[in-house]
Amino acid sequence: MYRYRDSSGLKVGHVFSAFLVLALFGAHDTATAQTTAPDPLSGKLVVTGSSTVAPLIAEIGKRFERLNPKVRVDVQTGGSSRGVTDVRQGLADIGMISRAMKDDEKDLHAFTVARDGVGIIVHKDNPIRTLSDEQVIAIYTGKITNWKEVGGKEAAITVVSKAEGRSTLEVFLHYFKLKNTDIKPHVVIGDNEQGVKTVAGNRNAIGYVSIGTAEYDESQGVPITLLSTGGVPASTESVRNGTFPISRPLHIVTRTAPAGLAKAFIEYAQSKAAHDLITQQYFVPLAN
Repeated sequence: MYRYRDSSGLKVGHVFSAFLVLALFGAHDTATAQTTAPDPLSGKLVVTGSSTVAPLIAEIGKRFERLNPKVRVDVQTGGSSRGVTDVRQGLADIGMISRAMKDDEKDLHAFTVARDGVGIIVHKDNPIRTLSDEQVIAIYTGKITNWKEVGGKEAAITVVSKAEGRSTLEVFLHYFKLKNTDIKPHVVIGDNEQGVKTVAGNRNAIGYVSIGTAEYDESQGVPITLLSTGGVPASTESVRNGTFPISRPLHIVTRTAPAGLAKAFIEYAQSKAAHDLITQQYFVPLAN
């Protein structure tokens, strides 16, 4: 036993022992920290589906990649139906759906990331600023074929509709209580941007697209105008305050409970950290 004491009266041997114990515990803690520190996220996520949700998820993906340099997020469109099919078949890690989930999709795990509305658009030069639900139905079923019949100019109406499998079509049909076979379109388009471009390039056209997409394009100078529906202006704000009658959730979905990279991405997409991107895309963030 050490009998030597320092000036404080503490035995030197005990001091040495104390340092040795602390050093050993410190080394143990450091080793533990090194072995339990989470590995940085890495890998590739394939995300397919709704053309409404795709621009938003692409922006969230870019930021997520910057935060996690070893991650790549590949976003592809093709409609909500493709998102469901690809996820079920294992062709995509995450699917995108721009409507409420269906009863036969309960096998999927759905995560809401934002809200949007579906609005009627016309060319900016068209003097029409509102149509009743009955007028919209009559136009899309071929009973009204000229703008003068609804207070516009003498010009034949070009009806633009969406292809089957597109959620925007399903939301439109559901609200106006129509079947796809009731629609008499002159032009059938796929994604929202095609709809916007078609109407912007034809002064006599009418279409329906994501309000978020339309507001964003309007802000960029694209010559389109959103019409009121049910007397309510078609805008992100009316979707936000719950007054706009045609609104919908924007989902991302997985086949099984998400884990690892997919889980981390979904949590980020649903977090407040993504709210500014959601707002920039003219969608409505979730309240959290």
